[in-house]
Amino acid sequence: MVGSQWPVPTLLRRFGALMIDWVLCLLVAGFLGRFPHNNWPPLILIIEYAFFIGLFGQTPGMWIMKIACVSVADGRVIGIPRAFLRGLLLSLLVPALIMDRQRRGWHDKAAGSIVIETRRS
Repeated sequence: MVGSQWPVPTLLRRFGALMIDWVLCLLVAGFLGRFPHNNWPPLILIIEYAFFIGLFGQTPGMWIMKIACVSVADGRVIGIPRAFLRGLLLSLLVPALIMDRQRRGWHDKAAGSIVIETRRS
């Protein structure tokens, strides 16, 4: 299992990656409509997660924080549909707050993913 092969990042690093991605989404939303009175940021975050995690295993925030989101079964990228599901559930926030010992929230379990460190400690 992937989670036992690589270290699982701290919640602080995961949260840091999410905040970097959220700021990027707010900047993009500012170009698309009158910020903050629009609904673009959550939609942009879901699309960002679907594209970047689905194809590369990392969002820009994850790349900066040196973490990645991969398949718990084989360590590969999870693909756009599963990354879209993960992003959609993450936007609800509650699934991310309930985690197991590997820090896999409901959004990770539904997508069959796990967040891992990309550098060894």
